[in-house]
Amino acid sequence: MKVPLRGMLIDGQLVGASDGGVLDAENPTTEKVIGRLPDATADDVGRAVAAARRVSGEWSGTPWTKRAALLRQFADVLDANRDELAELDARDAGLPIASMRADVTSAANEIRYFAGIAGETKGETIPSGPDQVTYTEFVPYPVVARIVPFNHPIKFISGKAAAALAAGAPVIAKPGEQTSLSALRLAELVKDLFPAGVFNIITGSGAKAGAALSAHPDVPRVAFTGSVPTGSRIMEAGSAAIKHVSLELGGKNPMVVFPDADAEKAAVASVAAMNFARSMGQSCGSTSRVFVHRDIKDRFVAALVKRLSELKVGDPMQDDTDMGPVAFRGHYEKVVRYVQSGIDEGATLAYGGKRPEGLDTGYFIQPTAFTGVTMDMTIAQEEIFGPVVSVLDWDDYDELLDQVNHPELGLTGNIWTRDISQALRMARHIDSGYISINGTGKRPTGAPFGGFRQSGIGKESSVDELLSYGRQKSVTITL
Repeated sequence: MKVPLRGMLIDGQLVGASDGGVLDAENPTTEKVIGRLPDATADDVGRAVAAARRVSGEWSGTPWTKRAALLRQFADVLDANRDELAELDARDAGLPIASMRADVTSAANEIRYFAGIAGETKGETIPSGPDQVTYTEFVPYPVVARIVPFNHPIKFISGKAAAALAAGAPVIAKPGEQTSLSALRLAELVKDLFPAGVFNIITGSGAKAGAALSAHPDVPRVAFTGSVPTGSRIMEAGSAAIKHVSLELGGKNPMVVFPDADAEKAAVASVAAMNFARSMGQSCGSTSRVFVHRDIKDRFVAALVKRLSELKVGDPMQDDTDMGPVAFRGHYEKVVRYVQSGIDEGATLAYGGKRPEGLDTGYFIQPTAFTGVTMDMTIAQEEIFGPVVSVLDWDDYDELLDQVNHPELGLTGNIWTRDISQALRMARHIDSGYISINGTGKRPTGAPFGGFRQSGIGKESSVDELLSYGRQKSVTITL
């Protein structure tokens, strides 16, 4: 399958890069180029910013009910084109097509959620005494940059634009350079939906287009999802202009299994919480460190290995495939290095760690589990962002309390126990932004999501995110 070269969406028009630059799009299953994408320049970014600025007054002044109606149409477009968009992501990113259909549906639901709460962009009155009236009003930012990573291409480029659009802020969205084909098809599909300049989609390298967008002086609000190093650079780029920057970054997330837990159920849940079968572990919320009490460790590991052996690794275009390849060559090589470091540093490879038999082409890695992992090992300290889970033993509660909050990342956590008091104490102790108890990390619509410490700033997927795309103005009238 060859994908035609499509244009970016800037000011209501589909355009190439101003200098004609393009990047190749590679299918990680076949290692072959399947398309190209515009490599936006700083001038292209500037045109998108100017368009968003120009239309900001019109969009912020549009009644919220009309904005909500357009967002619902946006969601309908996703639903109507679900299969095509899912196929693009399966081919471009190697993600299983069944999961990608679910991603399109999830994005449509997120857009409808924000359409439903768009009216929360309201003010309030403040008691001011008999001679004054004080009120507040919500003032949307004139431009929002929404920069998203490679791991959920269509879900992120569409769903993560919804809150800002609902709030009345024009958006310039940029997908990960490795997985941009579905974003460019989306640009074609929504070209005439919003007023020109309200929703812009640019593609290209992070070092060029992403850096120009995050540093542009006329972009006061930047929301980024991705790695800690890139998030740090975006904060630095925005510091001179005192930008409002929110970050949803990586995690080295702990799952704690107490001795009273059902070891087999917890093991199955750990595979789901690692997102092996959804995104090959390429998820910031994956619980990649599992602290299992020594009394039930053997049963847990046996059940873990059994569940991993049941996962089908193969062609992401097949409906029964659980795991495809990781997204691109550089990432594959990084994950392989982490697996080797685990072996070299003395961890026990309980399952996987190799290329699956019969898959000689493509960036495939078996689902991988290490046991005997200690906190001084690289695989216990650094985010791998791939299909690798580490099992750590514990029997000293105080030592466990110290270990779960290292390293300095705090996005999610997962706790398995039958003792609710014990679960709540641990939930309060884990210094992370989202905690699941006896679950897999699946979040209900509207639950605020975001990290503590180096895992980020701000909340997403909630009314908190909606309100973050505007400022509060106070007005006092003296009678």
